[in-house]
Amino acid sequence: MAFFGNQFSDVVEWEEFRDDMIFWKWTNKEIKKGSRLIIRPGQDAIFFNNGKVEGIFEQEGEYDIVSEIVPFLSTLKGFRFGFNSGMRVEVLFVNTKEFTVKWGTKSPINIPAPQLPGGMPIRANGTFHFKVNDYVNLIDKVAGVKQSYLVEDVQLRITARLDQLLMKWITREGKDMFNLQSNSHEIGKGIQDDLNMEIMDDGMKVTGFQVMSFNYPKEIQDMINKNASHGMVGDVSKYQQISVADAMGKSSGSNTASDMAGMMMGMNIAKEMMDDQKESPNSSASSSSASGSTGGQQGPNFCPNCGEKVSGAKFCPNCGQKLVE
Repeated sequence: MAFFGNQFSDVVEWEEFRDDMIFWKWTNKEIKKGSRLIIRPGQDAIFFNNGKVEGIFEQEGEYDIVSEIVPFLSTLKGFRFGFNSGMRVEVLFVNTKEFTVKWGTKSPINIPAPQLPGGMPIRANGTFHFKVNDYVNLIDKVAGVKQSYLVEDVQLRITARLDQLLMKWITREGKDMFNLQSNSHEIGKGIQDDLNMEIMDDGMKVTGFQVMSFNYPKEIQDMINKNASHGMVGDVSKYQQISVADAMGKSSGSNTASDMAGMMMGMNIAKEMMDDQKESPNSSASSSSASGSTGGQQGPNFCPNCGEKVSGAKFCPNCGQKLVE
């Protein structure tokens, strides 16, 4: 016991912690009597020897290795600090958080499209998420030969497969090649499943994959915008009414000429609304019903002379125009 009283008390901890580091290996050192293990928030410590996991410790805190750690190690329970040298064992510190990584296509991907014989060149970008979920595979396939592992290493591996997977899932799930965003969830889910198969053997799991946007060539994007604007216009008469109303708002209160112009615009709107009412079967039916119930002719809702709302009166309260013959 006197021998160990003179030994240096090692501290086993993650000495090179970085937010973008997936794991770091404490190795090539002796754990002597009096050594302590420090586990910080967001870390797990895995004791392994000759590639075999001896014990996994997940609770943050500071531990005495001899009294609190060794008794729980699978094959080292019988180890006694009665030798001149300490216990040689490797400790793998794992970052347990979920990592978020941005991705983007380096060059356009030509997606087959019936309308375009040469295919449609598309770029895409988004994010994906992953975390470590299998320590045995992680040690067997990665940590056994690496001292540390960075998010960048996983990012490079995944992005190398993205072009192929984007083409596969856009072709399969992209119902409208000119509006791929509407199927972005299905496309992303398919890519996530395939990427999981790619990295699961390394002890990691893709927990999410999102396509934030698809980017078309300028000519195609201009065409999409033009078609969208035509679809929004739809009813030309309504579009004209909206345009006139906007013009009235912009010119209102500027000068006498603009006031006159606004009045004329208002009259035109009123006339168009009256014409719409005359053409509408429902309007005619309701008008006939009202006439029958009152015994007289129902007047218009707007004055054809000044555009004032009259609510069926016989004379316009603003300009005196006779509204009912």
